[in-house]
Amino acid sequence: MDSLDLVKLTPLMKRTRGSPEVKIGLIDGPVVTRHADLAIDYLHEIPGNNGAACTQADSAACLHGTFVAGILSAKRNSSAPAICPDCSLLIRPIFSETTLGRDHMPSATPKELAAAIIECIEAGARVINLSLALAQPSIKDEQALEEALNQAIRRNVVIVAAAGNQGALGSSAITRHPWIIPVVACDLQGRPTNESNLGSSIGRRGLSAPGEGITSIGANGNPLTLGGTSVAVPFVTGAIALLWSEFPAATAAQIKLAVTQAFTPRRASVVPPLLDATAAYQILLSANAKRQIS
Repeated sequence: MDSLDLVKLTPLMKRTRGSPEVKIGLIDGPVVTRHADLAIDYLHEIPGNNGAACTQADSAACLHGTFVAGILSAKRNSSAPAICPDCSLLIRPIFSETTLGRDHMPSATPKELAAAIIECIEAGARVINLSLALAQPSIKDEQALEEALNQAIRRNVVIVAAAGNQGALGSSAITRHPWIIPVVACDLQGRPTNESNLGSSIGRRGLSAPGEGITSIGANGNPLTLGGTSVAVPFVTGAIALLWSEFPAATAAQIKLAVTQAFTPRRASVVPPLLDATAAYQILLSANAKRQIS
C-alpha cells in the first residue's frame, strides 16, 4: 500500500493543492530553496541564527530540512509525497550545518525551540512541524518551551511533533504537552516501527503516520529514502494544512479535534490511532454544513 493511501490522504490531495494563505512553520535544518522540485514562490525565510538556504548540501542539517520540506511542499510530479505544494512554507532553521551529527533525528534545546516557535507564530504560521528531539533539557528552559506552546494555544496555532526514535516508553516536555499532536512512525501495514517511542500521552493525544521507507527529495538533487518519527510528522502536518485550506474558517481546536479523532473513545493504549485524512475531512464538512444551517 502507498504511504499516502495508508492514511487516506490521496482523496484530499486530489481535492486541493493547499492555499498560500495557510502557512506551515518548518522548524528544522536549512532547505535547498532553489531545488528544482520546490516552488520557490511559496518558500519564505524566517531569519534565525542560520540562513534558510543550505550552504553545505551534504550536511545532515540540510539533508534533513530539505527532505521534510519535500514531504510537505514539493511539486506533485516529484519523487516526494508532496502533500501541500501550494501552502506557504515558513522555513525557520534551528540546526547548524556545522555541528549536527549524522543522526536522522536532530535535536534542539528547549530554549532554542521556544524562540523558534514564537518566531513562527509571529510570522503567521497556522501549523508548526517539529521533526526533532529535545536536547539538554532543564527545568528553567522547559518552562520557556511550555510558555511558547501555551502561546500557540492562544494564537490558534496547531503544533505537530515527533514522538522520538529511542524505542522507549515515556514522554518529553514536547509530547506530554496537551496541545501537541505527537506522531509515531508506522510501517505500510500501520504497525508502529520498533524505534518509535510510545507512551500514555502519545497514545491518548497522538497519531501514527508513515515513517518507514519514505522517499522524498534529497539536498543534492537525487531522491532519498529515510524512516523515523521525524519523517512521519509532515504527513500529519500536511494533512492539517490541506484541511485548513478547505475549511479556512475552522478554529485550531476544530482542526485538531477532527484530525486526532478525539471525539471517539480511546482505549488506554500507548499506540495512537492511524491518521485518517478522509475521516477528518468528512467531520469538518459536516460541522461546516451545520454552521451554515444554523
